[in-house]
Amino acid sequence: MKRELEEGSPETLPAIRTVSLLEWATMYLDHAQAKFIGKTYSEKRMAFRLLLQSFSPDAEVAGLHKGEILAHFSRQAQNRSGHAANKDRKNLVAAWNWGVEHIPGFPEQNPFLTDRFAEDRIPRPVPTEQEFWAVHDAAGSAQDRLMLLCYLHLAARRSEIFHLRREDVDLDRRQVRLFTRKRKDGSMQFDWLPMSDRLHAAMTEHLAITSGPWVFPDPQTGEPYIARQHWLGRLCRRAGAKEFGLHGIRHLSASILIRAKVSLLDVQTILRHTNLTTTQRYVHRLESVRKAIEVFE
Repeated sequence: MKRELEEGSPETLPAIRTVSLLEWATMYLDHAQAKFIGKTYSEKRMAFRLLLQSFSPDAEVAGLHKGEILAHFSRQAQNRSGHAANKDRKNLVAAWNWGVEHIPGFPEQNPFLTDRFAEDRIPRPVPTEQEFWAVHDAAGSAQDRLMLLCYLHLAARRSEIFHLRREDVDLDRRQVRLFTRKRKDGSMQFDWLPMSDRLHAAMTEHLAITSGPWVFPDPQTGEPYIARQHWLGRLCRRAGAKEFGLHGIRHLSASILIRAKVSLLDVQTILRHTNLTTTQRYVHRLESVRKAIEVFE
């Protein structure tokens, strides 16, 4: 008996149990809900929901096999899209790495590191300046026109303008404070951006005739907008422009800055990217490529 214990005989060593898929999912999603914005948390929750449809919630994480995981992602790619499968893969890889770091006895080998799937990405519509101003002029209220101007002149993300407070607008210093969670650690951070002369004049006039804590309250509720799904689409149709979204305006802002020969570092500051490569993706380097092909003429 002593010799068997020293040699680790299988008959005498107790089995070591790892956490179940449901336990792992619950712990990670509790963490994700506290750390990430709602959209990111919803993506992670959906990835786990689909995973638990393919595997028993009571199954142990140690029993997951890379081949079975690949088959799961393959079904997602076929039923949804390669982009959706890759997004689930990214979120589950991150969840597994979190488990390795925070759950005792969690297996280190990550079974979700499978091959990625081909993606047929549809380019995000980016308006021209003429299309933007046509839509701006088609807006039915001065508040809506100012909101669109903020998106263009501040290169803002959707929620940053929806949740803008009066205290975030410093008319004396001619600057606006924008809050975001688009950071690696998920923390709420802010940046002050200067206002253009046109934006400053419009904002001064707007705040003089409005009350309440919000700069752009929903007229029906007095609270910030949560979503305006069809608003911009209706304006585009009214103006006779191809449809684009609020994030398309952010891309337009970057293009205007580059055409004006603003330095890439200044563009990065205005877009508030922590990584310069992210800014470069916005820029697309079209102007430098256009100059390069002039050698063929």
